[in-house]
Amino acid sequence: MLFLSITEFLVQYGYTGMGVAAFLAGSFVPFSSEVILTGLYASGLHLWPLIVAATIGNVLGGVFNYCIGRMCNEGWVYRLLRVKEDKLERTKQQIRTHGAWMGLLAWVPILGSAITIALGVLRVNFATSLCAIAIGKFLRYLALGYILSLT
Repeated sequence: MLFLSITEFLVQYGYTGMGVAAFLAGSFVPFSSEVILTGLYASGLHLWPLIVAATIGNVLGGVFNYCIGRMCNEGWVYRLLRVKEDKLERTKQQIRTHGAWMGLLAWVPILGSAITIALGVLRVNFATSLCAIAIGKFLRYLALGYILSLT
Protein backbone atom coordinates (compact mmCIF):
# COMPACT_ATOMS: atom_id res chain seq x y z
CA MET A 1 0.00 0.00 0.00
CA LEU A 2 2.82 2.40 0.87
CA PHE A 3 4.60 1.53 -2.40
CA LEU A 4 1.42 2.33 -4.33
CA SER A 5 1.06 5.79 -2.74
CA ILE A 6 4.75 6.55 -3.38
CA THR A 7 4.28 5.44 -6.98
CA GLU A 8 1.22 7.66 -7.39
CA PHE A 9 3.17 10.59 -5.95
CA LEU A 10 6.07 10.04 -8.35
CA VAL A 11 3.72 9.68 -11.32
CA GLN A 12 2.29 13.13 -10.53
CA TYR A 13 5.74 14.63 -10.96
CA GLY A 14 6.43 13.02 -14.34
CA TYR A 15 10.05 13.15 -15.46
CA THR A 16 11.21 14.60 -12.14
CA GLY A 17 9.40 11.78 -10.35
CA MET A 18 11.19 9.36 -12.67
CA GLY A 19 14.53 10.84 -11.66
CA VAL A 20 13.69 10.63 -7.95
CA ALA A 21 12.49 7.04 -8.28
CA ALA A 22 15.64 6.11 -10.20
CA PHE A 23 17.82 7.82 -7.57
CA LEU A 24 16.16 5.76 -4.84
CA ALA A 25 16.55 2.57 -6.88
CA GLY A 26 20.20 3.39 -7.64
CA SER A 27 20.99 3.97 -3.98
CA PHE A 28 20.80 1.30 -1.31
CA VAL A 29 17.06 1.92 -0.86
CA PRO A 30 15.07 -1.04 -2.22
CA PHE A 31 12.89 0.51 -4.92
CA SER A 32 11.86 -0.40 -8.47
CA SER A 33 12.39 2.37 -10.99
CA GLU A 34 11.40 0.02 -13.82
CA VAL A 35 7.84 -0.08 -12.50
CA ILE A 36 7.74 3.72 -12.38
CA LEU A 37 9.20 4.05 -15.88
CA THR A 38 6.66 1.58 -17.23
CA GLY A 39 3.80 3.38 -15.47
CA LEU A 40 4.91 6.81 -16.65
CA TYR A 41 5.30 5.58 -20.22
CA ALA A 42 1.84 3.98 -20.06
CA SER A 43 0.43 7.28 -18.77
CA GLY A 44 1.59 9.00 -21.97
CA LEU A 45 5.00 10.47 -21.16
CA HIS A 46 7.66 10.30 -23.87
CA LEU A 47 10.12 7.43 -23.71
CA TRP A 48 13.45 9.18 -24.39
CA PRO A 49 13.08 11.84 -21.67
CA LEU A 50 12.06 9.03 -19.27
CA ILE A 51 15.19 7.06 -20.18
CA VAL A 52 17.37 10.15 -19.69
CA ALA A 53 15.74 11.06 -16.35
CA ALA A 54 15.98 7.45 -15.15
CA THR A 55 19.63 7.19 -16.17
CA ILE A 56 20.60 10.46 -14.49
CA GLY A 57 18.72 9.62 -11.29
CA ASN A 58 20.06 6.08 -11.14
CA VAL A 59 23.65 7.18 -11.75
CA LEU A 60 23.31 9.79 -9.00
CA GLY A 61 22.04 7.03 -6.69
CA GLY A 62 25.12 4.98 -7.55
CA VAL A 63 27.37 8.00 -6.90
CA PHE A 64 25.62 8.43 -3.55
CA ASN A 65 26.51 4.82 -2.70
CA TYR A 66 30.09 5.34 -3.88
CA CYS A 67 30.43 8.38 -1.60
CA ILE A 68 28.98 6.48 1.36
CA GLY A 69 31.45 3.65 0.75
CA ARG A 70 34.27 6.14 0.53
CA MET A 71 33.30 8.02 3.72
CA CYS A 72 32.24 5.13 5.95
CA ASN A 73 34.22 2.32 7.39
CA GLU A 74 33.08 -1.17 6.45
CA GLY A 75 31.48 -1.83 9.85
CA TRP A 76 29.06 1.03 9.25
CA VAL A 77 28.26 -0.26 5.78
CA TYR A 78 27.30 -3.66 7.21
CA ARG A 79 25.22 -2.24 10.07
CA LEU A 80 23.61 0.88 8.66
CA LEU A 81 23.03 -0.18 5.07
CA ARG A 82 22.33 -3.81 5.90
CA VAL A 83 24.77 -4.99 3.26
CA LYS A 84 25.77 -8.53 4.15
CA GLU A 85 29.47 -8.88 4.90
CA ASP A 86 29.96 -11.89 2.62
CA LYS A 87 28.27 -10.10 -0.30
CA LEU A 88 30.47 -7.02 0.09
CA GLU A 89 33.60 -9.16 0.48
CA ARG A 90 32.82 -11.13 -2.70
CA THR A 91 32.09 -7.91 -4.54
CA LYS A 92 35.34 -6.33 -3.32
CA GLN A 93 37.27 -9.35 -4.59
CA GLN A 94 35.61 -9.05 -7.99
CA ILE A 95 36.47 -5.33 -8.07
CA ARG A 96 40.08 -6.10 -7.18
CA THR A 97 40.11 -8.46 -10.17
CA HIS A 98 38.16 -6.38 -12.71
CA GLY A 99 38.59 -2.83 -11.42
CA ALA A 100 36.23 0.09 -11.89
CA TRP A 101 34.60 -1.57 -14.88
CA MET A 102 32.62 -3.70 -12.42
CA GLY A 103 30.48 -0.56 -12.33
CA LEU A 104 28.98 -1.76 -15.61
CA LEU A 105 27.02 -4.23 -13.45
CA ALA A 106 25.76 -1.57 -11.04
CA TRP A 107 22.31 -1.91 -12.61
CA VAL A 108 21.85 -5.44 -11.24
CA PRO A 109 19.26 -5.37 -8.44
CA ILE A 110 20.73 -5.69 -4.91
CA LEU A 111 24.21 -6.58 -6.19
CA GLY A 112 24.47 -3.16 -7.85
CA SER A 113 24.33 -1.38 -4.51
CA ALA A 114 27.06 -3.61 -3.15
CA ILE A 115 29.17 -2.89 -6.24
CA THR A 116 28.85 0.89 -5.99
CA ILE A 117 29.49 0.87 -2.24
CA ALA A 118 32.51 -1.43 -2.69
CA LEU A 119 33.91 0.87 -5.40
CA GLY A 120 33.88 3.64 -2.80
CA VAL A 121 35.24 1.49 0.03
CA LEU A 122 38.16 0.44 -2.18
CA ARG A 123 38.63 4.03 -3.39
CA VAL A 124 38.55 2.98 -7.02
CA ASN A 125 39.10 5.82 -9.50
CA PHE A 126 35.94 7.93 -9.38
CA ALA A 127 35.93 9.07 -13.03
CA THR A 128 36.32 5.55 -14.40
CA SER A 129 33.74 4.21 -11.94
CA LEU A 130 31.29 6.95 -12.90
CA CYS A 131 31.75 6.19 -16.59
CA ALA A 132 31.20 2.46 -16.10
CA ILE A 133 28.18 2.98 -13.84
CA ALA A 134 26.60 5.42 -16.30
CA ILE A 135 27.10 3.11 -19.29
CA GLY A 136 25.62 0.10 -17.49
CA LYS A 137 22.62 1.97 -16.14
CA PHE A 138 21.90 3.70 -19.46
CA LEU A 139 21.98 0.37 -21.31
CA ARG A 140 19.54 -1.14 -18.82
CA TYR A 141 17.01 1.67 -19.32
CA LEU A 142 17.60 1.61 -23.07
CA ALA A 143 16.78 -2.11 -23.12
CA LEU A 144 13.66 -1.52 -21.02
CA GLY A 145 12.65 1.33 -23.33
CA TYR A 146 13.10 -0.90 -26.34
CA ILE A 147 10.87 -3.57 -24.77
CA LEU A 148 8.23 -0.97 -23.89
CA SER A 149 8.29 0.47 -27.41
CA LEU A 150 7.40 -2.94 -28.81
CA THR A 151 4.10 -2.97 -26.94
